[in-house]
Amino acid sequence: MALPPTGSATVFEDKTTLIDACHQAVSEIDVLLGKARDFVRHQANPQGGRFDNARLNANQHSLHGLSWLATYVEALRQMAEYAERMSAQGRFGELELLLTQVAFGEYLNQIAGGIAMSQTEFVRAHELGLGQDDLAPLYQGKVGELLRHGNSAAARSAILQLMCEHDGAATVGDTGLDETLGAVREQMRRFADERIGPHAHEWHLANEYIPMEIITEMSELGVFGLTIPEEYGGLGLGKEAMCVVSEELSRGYIGVGSLGTRSEIAAELILANGSEAQKNHLLPKLSSGEVLPTAVFTEPNTGSDLASLKTRAVLDGDTYRITGNKTWITHPVRADLMTLLVRTNPDETGYKGLSMFLAEKPRGSDAEPFPATGMSGSEIEVLGYRGMKEYEIGFDDFEVPASALLGSTPGEGFKQLMQTFESARIQTAARAIGVAQNAMESAFKYAQDRIQFGQPILSFPRVFDKIVLGAVEIMLARQLTYFAAREKDRGARCDLEAGMAKLLGARVAWAMADNAVQIHGGNGFALEYPVSRILCDARILNIFEGAAEIQAQVIARRLLEELN
Repeated sequence: MALPPTGSATVFEDKTTLIDACHQAVSEIDVLLGKARDFVRHQANPQGGRFDNARLNANQHSLHGLSWLATYVEALRQMAEYAERMSAQGRFGELELLLTQVAFGEYLNQIAGGIAMSQTEFVRAHELGLGQDDLAPLYQGKVGELLRHGNSAAARSAILQLMCEHDGAATVGDTGLDETLGAVREQMRRFADERIGPHAHEWHLANEYIPMEIITEMSELGVFGLTIPEEYGGLGLGKEAMCVVSEELSRGYIGVGSLGTRSEIAAELILANGSEAQKNHLLPKLSSGEVLPTAVFTEPNTGSDLASLKTRAVLDGDTYRITGNKTWITHPVRADLMTLLVRTNPDETGYKGLSMFLAEKPRGSDAEPFPATGMSGSEIEVLGYRGMKEYEIGFDDFEVPASALLGSTPGEGFKQLMQTFESARIQTAARAIGVAQNAMESAFKYAQDRIQFGQPILSFPRVFDKIVLGAVEIMLARQLTYFAAREKDRGARCDLEAGMAKLLGARVAWAMADNAVQIHGGNGFALEYPVSRILCDARILNIFEGAAEIQAQVIARRLLEELN
């Protein structure tokens, strides 16, 4: 290994001073966020009152920049809270301290100098109405020390040394989980290491389904009933447990981590809106894995614009006949239940004309994908996110009993779906963390083994910096995601926090996967190396469950709504 840089790795002499500096930094950037929000609000409508959609879209760069600034502020707030909790519990060791310090050093610099919204789009402070006088507190006192010296070469080298002592474990540092969730993580990690990781690349290259025996084992571990109440056969755990399970399974293979998403969304729809008969009939089967669900929402050429859905359902006696096309449907062939969003009121062209159905269907196979009358489909071949398969589906007078209408009133479908968006985005953020962990671990192991110029390439700063900073950002995204989950568990509105977690987590996963390929060099471009799969899997995270641009738009609108 290369000699570490000279100088102290830590900025402050003790942990208490660092934690105080972190809280002070959060207070200062909170002020900046308030000023930026006022500035963007004025851009949207200089005359005051309700904001103008046309002006919002015309100023989309600064609008979305506001979302990213707010995400950074919340991520750093949660890191500061994490540091304080861990210190109070006597768990804030050297590694946790350094991760916190580097996180603040890096993100404070980005807030002051420019936040990356994509590889080519940066939002600068002046584009959010922030001048030198506004930014001056970031350069003063303890906050200034954090900004200038928090993310130092010595700190990054020290983190690397600690990672080497722990053999580059996927979870770098104590994540702050309690004993119960820590045990859940260990159980899921063992399962991922023993039953998923060794086979994931083979499944990916062959574009094969995740074997049913794996799904059976997941059922036995309680994955599908994780958050379903015990009265319906579930484990009755919260969304933070869902995050831990999703992380670890996605670290093994994103397809496995995503299988739980389908049951999570279906169960939440039914719990919140279903009749007692629907709950008693379906929830125990979802919990046990006897029934595998799929979400059938999107249509060709509509994307995120769900108000434009055209697939229609016409009531004929006690049966609805469904006709239309759906696309990007994940795992529909082996699914037994479709949560199906269609238009039941043709006279209402917006959201109010949509209804949700719990449409049961026979399980298909590769030989006969859709053995149901009035239903057909064709596979969409994809770069990554395999193991479940994507389909475009056509319905032609597909029959669904009227009793399958979710709830009792037509026209409630979009509102019902919106109730699941918080959980779906939190879960997607957790999957992103798992993919990022997998990429980081792959990069670390390869860099340890790859000898160039007489030494492991892990000893070169431009190599290990990519890994170390990836570990720092993963911890930031994780703490933000856990916070959103805890907010959901206590019944608070958390669409803002969930959206931020998804926005940041997806970017972190892509950055870490891209850097892992770079560390592998030419081998990273070879299909035989699993990192090529991880790159493809990471790319989808910025697209589904709300593309990054849509997510930023939603976050910004919520921020501005609070000013109305």
